[in-house]
Amino acid sequence: MTEKPYYQSHVFVCINQRDDGRACCHDRGAAGIQEYAKKRLKALDLNGHGKIRINKAGCLDRCEEGPVLVVYPEGVWYTYVDEQDIDEIIDSHLIGGRVVERLKI
Repeated sequence: MTEKPYYQSHVFVCINQRDDGRACCHDRGAAGIQEYAKKRLKALDLNGHGKIRINKAGCLDRCEEGPVLVVYPEGVWYTYVDEQDIDEIIDSHLIGGRVVERLKI
């Protein structure tokens, strides 16, 4: 018998900050976006066990393509610019099950 995963989807948002001048997600507003996504899911009552989890992540080693986030269990990587992009990822991918091709990396 296969056990259901604890979360339907688990999203890791890179908020890494580099001190050496290289590109990093932190410098592109990632921490604020992570908080926004978390609040939006809570408002939609989609957070928690059996639902969706939004986590902060350290370096995911793709900052040059970023800011970045990854959705599991699918392993789909996204970049984004603003809250509207995050809304599209939540609405299309996390709720609707459709990958947002224009933001996929």
